[in-house]
Amino acid sequence: MAELIDIPDGHRFDEAKLRHYLKRHLQDFVGDPTIQQFQGGQSNPTFLITTASRKYVLRKQPPGKLLPSAHAIDREYRVQMALKDTPVPVVSMQLFCEDPSVIGTPFYVMDYYPGRIFADNKLPELNQNQRRAVYIAFAETLAAIHEVDFRALGLADFGRTDGYAARQLKRWTEQYEASKTGPNEAMENLIAWLNAHLPAEDEPALTHGDYRLDNVMFELDAPHVIAVLDWELSTLGNPLADLGYVCMAYRTPKDLPILKGLKGVDLNALGIPSEDEIVAAYCRRAGRDSVPDLTFFIALSFFRFAAIAQGVYARFLQGNAADKRAPLAEQAAHVLAQEGWKIADNAGN
Repeated sequence: MAELIDIPDGHRFDEAKLRHYLKRHLQDFVGDPTIQQFQGGQSNPTFLITTASRKYVLRKQPPGKLLPSAHAIDREYRVQMALKDTPVPVVSMQLFCEDPSVIGTPFYVMDYYPGRIFADNKLPELNQNQRRAVYIAFAETLAAIHEVDFRALGLADFGRTDGYAARQLKRWTEQYEASKTGPNEAMENLIAWLNAHLPAEDEPALTHGDYRLDNVMFELDAPHVIAVLDWELSTLGNPLADLGYVCMAYRTPKDLPILKGLKGVDLNALGIPSEDEIVAAYCRRAGRDSVPDLTFFIALSFFRFAAIAQGVYARFLQGNAADKRAPLAEQAAHVLAQEGWKIADNAGN
């Protein structure tokens, strides 16, 4: 499970006011809870609430000035509510509060699940067979997300079903420009290449938007996924974008701050499936014979995460970042942009 820390000063809120609200809106909420913050949650701070009888998890927007359309916890809550009776494992939601007068921002409360979240892609706590099983389950769960009938779930208006890549590029370029703190030549080159190589659209699906290993929770003693977490960036769009995002980990340096990848790791020695094996596992579960060239979507993924890392660094400068690694986020943004530009620049060579 993620590390718990005392709530930093910049993220404190009126705990008595929250306690009063939850006692009125949660039937079995009793006593005086203790509240701790999960280390991480670079976008939306996340907290563990422990009462005498049970535990809850609260997720809220960060304090301070927010970028337009960012930190959309209302969308997180909505999509997880919609998925609760589907093959996609999600945490059970308890309530959503849009009133910022309670703790300063909107928030939602969900059940607490005891489980494992793997912060290190190399899975040092597991053996070879377990590592392989975890990665295969990870790939198959992504296919399950893309397989759901979003229209039947009431999510037909959860996003547009056309122009996904162009909209993603526009949105994250705007986010990047709004949080930029200095020049980044590789990022500018990458943005230009992406604009010049927008792909034809694939059949729209529900996309997670940030599908990586540390956003998936497994059972404590088995390589079985019990919940997909952090749906802030979910929308309707091209499912290959999520798959390209998974592949990004194989091209990301193993020692990168914020996002440690698998580039330079001896995958065979660890029992971790290769990128090709992960794509094949996804295709088997999704009923695809193959997928088109993922170069664009891998490059797009590097661009998006570079923009996210830049936003984390900008919030650090404002004193609002939730992660102790935030001072290193600008360095990560530059490395990610450089890796993405190398992939784009070598495309077709």
